[in-house]
Amino acid sequence: MSNDFSANSYLSFSQKLFIWFINLFPLKWRVWFFECCGRVIFWLDLWHRRLTLRNLALAFPGKTKEELKEIGKDVFRNLGRVLAEFSFIPKLNKENVHNYVVWEGEENFRQAYEKGRGIIFLTAHFGNWEWMAATFPLFVGLPCHVVMRPLDNKYLDQLVEALRTWTGNKTIPKRKAMGRMLRLLQNREIVGVLLDQNVDWHEGVFVNFFGHLACTNSGLALLAMRTGAAVLPAFNIRQKNGQYRVIIEPEISLIRTENKDADILQNTRVFTQIIEKYVRAYPDHWLWLHRRWKTRPWRAKNLAGRIENENNGIMGKGILE
Repeated sequence: MSNDFSANSYLSFSQKLFIWFINLFPLKWRVWFFECCGRVIFWLDLWHRRLTLRNLALAFPGKTKEELKEIGKDVFRNLGRVLAEFSFIPKLNKENVHNYVVWEGEENFRQAYEKGRGIIFLTAHFGNWEWMAATFPLFVGLPCHVVMRPLDNKYLDQLVEALRTWTGNKTIPKRKAMGRMLRLLQNREIVGVLLDQNVDWHEGVFVNFFGHLACTNSGLALLAMRTGAAVLPAFNIRQKNGQYRVIIEPEISLIRTENKDADILQNTRVFTQIIEKYVRAYPDHWLWLHRRWKTRPWRAKNLAGRIENENNGIMGKGILE
């Protein structure tokens, strides 16, 4: 596992030059600059500011407008910080990684890994999710296959892909990822899924998220039930000194009955509750710019005609059915 440019030889000269150049600047300077940029963008980007504040108001109805605005500013600051730190990944290695990221709960990972059933990391766009993924191989010596959506700009996509795989990880394009994930888990590999994004009605199930029904991808639950892979929540929390503390929680006990659809719904609800727990505790860490409640239950009912009300959740069409 290499941390030099030869490990990413498919990069163009200009892309290599960009990574080299930006890493000439001390990380603290970059973080400060991009955090300031995030604050400025909060005021300039009217559409995303309104979306962020509207989402926060939905999630925290008891907070005042000023409290929501302060959280919103910190959300933009966090995005700036993630961007500044993302380009620092080539500088991370086994010798210095402990200065930036500390992992807790490795025993939970080792215990699950020894079962030989494959592992699914349940996580979200929370804290610095890029650093959490990038440092995993440096700590355990094993790669993680992370599901992601390729960028529309091919030049940027190639650059981002190189940074995401610099320490040994692999990426799985989001479109038609299920088949590849199934094969990886059957081969006892490790897969990372960010389960905090809105999906279309036919891709998921509606579960409660901050008191509102959110359409959530049901693939993680279906994969875990089909393969027996261990589902481990993993989240990172920024410390006051700028270091990140990654927490790997114990394996989630899946709900298994004779009703597959109900099990998918219930397990997805459990996964979403875990994400909400971290977002509620550290609201500035999460990506509130995303339209998490975009897909509405009435749309699923009109289009599919097969809504099932059960335990305060609404079942959509299974993505592999």
